Amino acid sequence: MACTTILVGKKASNDGSTMIARTDDGHFDVKKMIVVEPKDQPRKYKTVNSHLEIELTDEPMRYTSCPSVDPASGIWAATGINAANVGMTATETITSNPRVLSADPLVEYQKAKSRREKDIPGGIGEEDIVVLVLPYINTAREGVLRLGMLLEKYGTYESNGIAFNDENEIWWLETIGGHHWMARRVPDDMCVIAPNQFGMDAFDLEDAFGEQKSHLCSADLREFIKDNHLDLNQNGKFNPRDVFGSRTDMDHIYNTPRAWFMGRYLAPYSHSWDGENAEFGPESDNIPWALIPDRLVTVEDIKYVLSAHYQGTPYDPYLKHDDGKSGKYRPIGINRTGVTSICQIRSDVPDEIKGLEWISYGSTTFSAFLPVYTNVSKIPAYLSRVTLDASTEDLYWASRLIGALADSAYGATRQDIERYHNAVMINARRIVLEYDRKIAESADHSLIEKANSELCKMAKEQTTKALNKILQTASERMKNGYSLADK
Repeated sequence: MACTTILVGKKASNDGSTMIARTDDGHFDVKKMIVVEPKDQPRKYKTVNSHLEIELTDEPMRYTSCPSVDPASGIWAATGINAANVGMTATETITSNPRVLSADPLVEYQKAKSRREKDIPGGIGEEDIVVLVLPYINTAREGVLRLGMLLEKYGTYESNGIAFNDENEIWWLETIGGHHWMARRVPDDMCVIAPNQFGMDAFDLEDAFGEQKSHLCSADLREFIKDNHLDLNQNGKFNPRDVFGSRTDMDHIYNTPRAWFMGRYLAPYSHSWDGENAEFGPESDNIPWALIPDRLVTVEDIKYVLSAHYQGTPYDPYLKHDDGKSGKYRPIGINRTGVTSICQIRSDVPDEIKGLEWISYGSTTFSAFLPVYTNVSKIPAYLSRVTLDASTEDLYWASRLIGALADSAYGATRQDIERYHNAVMINARRIVLEYDRKIAESADHSLIEKANSELCKMAKEQTTKALNKILQTASERMKNGYSLADK
C-alpha cells in the first residue's frame, strides 16, 4: 500500500516522547478505530488474501486497531497501541529489485490448477501483520523479533517496512524478498523519513551478528548476500539501500520527492535542498534515511509533513500559475488516504496514560488530527461507529466530505481549513493537559474514557462547524451560478 512514514526519536521530539506515524493510503478505504479485547483476538488466524492459517497460542493483550470497515479483503488493522504501551504501524510498502526477488521470491498464494491439486497458501502481508504481532509484545524490540520469526517461518507476499515504539525505543524493520529482513533501532536524536522505498542506508552487520544493540536481521543474511552476489558497495562501506532497494525512474516521480520535502522541512539549515548546487533534490537517490532535525519535532510538525502537497515549491498541484512543474510529483497528503495515525508513547505521565494515538481520516491535507488515550475498553462512536455509507455522524465521512468540497475550492477554503485544524489541535491539547493532570492526581481510570468522550465531542463540534462553512463556500463557487441580480 502506498504510504508515507515518519519516525521521531525521544531526543528529537519536543516532549521526550517517541512517535511513529504513517499515512495509510489505500484506495479510499473506509476506516474506523476500535479496541480489540483479548477475548476477541482470534486463536486460529486465517488470512484472506493468501489463504494461510496460523495458530496463535500465546496469550494476547488488549490493543487498539484501525481496521477496514468492509472485511471482504481482510482486517487491515494498520496501526495501534497495546496495553503494554507499545505502538506499531504496518505497513509501509517498499521497493526491492530483481536480484533480491529472484534469490528469495515473494511467497504468493497459488490456486490449484485442477481438482486433484491443492491450493498453496501465500505468506503474511499488510492485511495481517498488526493482528499477528501487536497483541503479543511488551517492547518495540520484541515486536521486531516476533515479526522476524513469522517472516522466516511463513514468508511474505509483498515488500514492507514496519515500525514499533515504546517509551524508550523505536525500531524499523524492512523485509528483504520473501523470508529475509533487517531492522535498526532509530537513534534517539534522529528522525526517519520513509516514502515507499527500501530506506536504510547504513547497517552494522557486526552488531547484528554480535551484541545486537541497535541492529537485528535474519540469521543467514550474510550468506544470502554473498551467495547471490548482492553486494554492490565499494570501499568496504555497506549500504543496504544499494543492495536490497531500487533506483528507478518511477522512484524519482513517486518516492524520492516525498523524502526530499520531509527532509527539507525537518532540516532546512543543516542541509541544502534547493537550487542548482543543492545537496539533495527531489529526485536524489541519496536522501538520508535518518537525520537530526534542526529543531525538536512536535505533533504539529508531523501533521504538517504528512499533509504536504509540495506547498512553497513549483510542484504544488494547487498553484494558480503553473510553469509546467505543478503536480509533477506524488504528494504526501494524497486524496485516497483512509487513516493516518501518530502512535505517541510518553514518558512523563503515569503508565496508564502513556499511550496517545492521534487519528486523522481521509486526505491529511484537509483533515484534522485528534488524540485519544489508548488504555481504554472502547473508543467513542465518533471514531468507531463507521459504516460504508456517507454520514456526518462520524469523523471518517465528515473528513472525506470536507476534503472533497475544499479541494475544488482550495484558494477560497484554505484559510478555513487551517482554522479548523488549529481549533481541533488547540482544544485537543487543552483537554489532554487537563486530564493528564486529573488522572495523575486521582488515579481514577474512569477519567480516561471521559477524556476520550470529551475529545470526540469537541472534534464533532469543530468538524461540523468547518463542514458548514466549507459547504457554503463550495456552493457559492458552483459552475452553474450566474452573476445577474436574480434574488
